This record gives sequence, structure tokens and C-alpha cells, in this order.
Amino acid sequence: MRHGDFSELAAFIAVAEAGSFTRASAKLGLSQSAVSYSVRMLEQRLGVRLISRTTRSLSLTDAGERMLRSLRPAFEHIESEIAAVTALRDKPAGTIRITTFRYAAMSVLWPVMTTFLAKYPDIEMEVILDEGLTDIVAGRFDAGIRIGEQVQKDMVAVRIGPDLRMAVVGSPSYFQNRTIPMTPRDLGDHRGITYRQTTGGGLYAWEFERDGEELVVRMNGPLIINDSLMLEAAALDGLGLAYTFESQVSQYIADGRLIRVLDDWCQPFPGYHLYYPSRRQHTAAFALLVEALRFKG
Repeated sequence: MRHGDFSELAAFIAVAEAGSFTRASAKLGLSQSAVSYSVRMLEQRLGVRLISRTTRSLSLTDAGERMLRSLRPAFEHIESEIAAVTALRDKPAGTIRITTFRYAAMSVLWPVMTTFLAKYPDIEMEVILDEGLTDIVAGRFDAGIRIGEQVQKDMVAVRIGPDLRMAVVGSPSYFQNRTIPMTPRDLGDHRGITYRQTTGGGLYAWEFERDGEELVVRMNGPLIINDSLMLEAAALDGLGLAYTFESQVSQYIADGRLIRVLDDWCQPFPGYHLYYPSRRQHTAAFALLVEALRFKG
């Protein structure tokens, strides 16, 4: 059945129940001529008159009465199902799969996720932590969370956090017999705790910028790791300098357990983004999560 057929049937039922083209048009939110045209097209297609019209009244023919008896229960069932489906918007359900790395999960996802799951008890979330850049399509994830500059151009990216800054930090014991670096060029005289990237396996370079000058430094040191918590621990124990997220070590800096250097060389950059394929159809549950995570600052 064509889409137009349904509108013709709906117009016929409205006229039959209202007993008037005027009242039926008001109920449907259509012009009287449009309702009259729909009923006339239905009669022409069926080859039978459904409504007898006079200048003052209208009544159903025998065929019209039979048509109404058949259609009314079917349309009532359709309306009931539409209402039931619409009600799902108030009780969204389903599983949302997200991939990200530990620090992003704890800093931007976790604070929202706890409240979100309490508000929508029929929604389940699966969070897979991976320090590498996971292919969310191949991995059948609904979305991923990464730093803005890491998001592929063909993805929809929604900002979910403020700008970030990096920090170079070392413990007081590390600096006890060493000079404080004043520029990134001075880092050649220091030991670095180096982070190996899970994706590609390369060592993460330390990037700096000040007054339009950009410098990239590749550090040498006693330890190469691929875990952010171990990076913190190594810096706290004085094994070398660490290059990490400012917010991740801000408390250690505040309480004096770590000393920050090269502050003016660490500029803000785009923070965390939720990203997902532009062509994928997403559920109401996923749409709610996107809005809950969206950065309001």
C-alpha cells in the first residue's frame, strides 16, 4: 500500500466519525478541500461511493459503514503501537559501547556516566579501555573518546571537555642535584620517562610552543612505559621528568610532590571529543548520552 493510501483512509475515518468535512479537517489539521479530495480519491480508487453528500448533511453508504467497521480497529491498533513506541523515548533502553583510554574515561566519562545510568536504568554501557586509537567501526563500537586532534575527519566529533594542557614535572629529589630547564632545549641534560604509543609503537615526542615557536623534543631516559599511572609513579619516585596531562598531576604539583617546569611552553589544545560515524543510525539512548556528555562551557 502506498503512503497516500493511508492518508486517504485516515481522512475517510475522520469524516465518518465527525459527520462533517469541516470538523474532520479541524481534527486532522488540514484544509477542508484537502480532506474532501482525499476521500474522493479513495472512492475513485475503490470504485464505490462511501459517503452520501447533500448540501446540508452527509451519511455513510452501506459500503462506507462496512469500510468503517473494518478500518477503525486496525487504525486504533496502529495508534496504540505508535503511542507505545513513542513511550520508549521516556524509558530508553539498550547497550552503548564506547572505547577510550583510562584518563579520559575517568576525567570526562565517569562523572557523567554514574548519573546517566542512575537516571536511565534500562540503559547498559560497555566501556573498553585502550591506549591505542581503536577502529570503532571494525570494533563495532557506538563511539570513541579521544583528544580532538586525534579524531578522524570523516567522523562526527562532539566536544565533551575543556581545552587541555600538558605539563613537564619532576620530583624534588630528581631536581636535588640538577638545574631547572628554562627552555625545551635544556632537556638534553635531563632524563625523561618515555611513553610508548600503543598504536604504531613509537615513542611519544614532547611538543612545545611559545610565541609562535614550536619545538619537538625526543627524550632519553631509564624507563619506557605505555601506562599513564606508571608514568606518574615513576615521576614521583624521582626516576626522571614526565610529560603528561596537567590535570592528571595538578594535585601533586599543589602539594609539592612534583615540581612543574617549562609552564610557559605548554599551550592549551583541543580537549576530549566523543566521535562516531556520520552514516550510522543511532538509538535514542545514544542520543541522550551525547547530550549528557556535550561540553557546556
